[in-house]
Amino acid sequence: MKIQQAILFCALLIGASNVYGQPGKNYPQFDRKNFHFGFALGGNSADYRYTFQPGMYNGDSIVSININKQAGFTLGIISSWDVHEMFHIRFIPSLSFQEREFNYGLLRNKEVNFETYRLESTFLDFPLMMKLRSKRINNFAAYGLAGIQYSVDLASQRDVVTVPGEAVMKMKKHDLSTQFGGGFDFFMAYYKFAIEIKISNGFQDLLIQENTLFSAPLNSLRSKVWWFTITFEG
Repeated sequence: MKIQQAILFCALLIGASNVYGQPGKNYPQFDRKNFHFGFALGGNSADYRYTFQPGMYNGDSIVSININKQAGFTLGIISSWDVHEMFHIRFIPSLSFQEREFNYGLLRNKEVNFETYRLESTFLDFPLMMKLRSKRINNFAAYGLAGIQYSVDLASQRDVVTVPGEAVMKMKKHDLSTQFGGGFDFFMAYYKFAIEIKISNGFQDLLIQENTLFSAPLNSLRSKVWWFTITFEG
């Protein structure tokens, strides 16, 4: 979480210095344009919504599972169609690096031992978002976001042949999720800067069940990701 906190702190500092440090309206022609382009960068915190079924695997009793969120990184390209001053349609193809850590509690000889499995993913994300913005007050505006995102996991091991007894976890390559969030626009002299936070929740079960040590006790896995983003548009 330290990466996201640093990003948000720097963003707020830059935004505040530009919004309140200069009199009058910056970049007044921004809202007269119908199309805007820019880039987005930030961090993510990836998790899963899951259902767990305690059971036995090769003589071990699996009694617990905890998924620890890990910090990731995202970079995207922004295309925005301003249908109205207060309503925008945004398409932001992105590359995101995500990681989750699974901690398993295994009961062996009346003692609980813990094993860890790290799942790393590299996604191509294609979110289509609707942005509803407030009226601009000098160099500031607030907004809400809602949309849908299609994702392709470039690091998916879906087609990898596993060896019997090998402790691996396979995930499906494609995902579809909803996104909701909001943020703040800060208008500078020659561009618009924004900070935003979003959450996405996947529709489908991504787990490929092959009854390995790490997949056997799981009934389902659905993606859940928090996004902390800063954007620049001209």
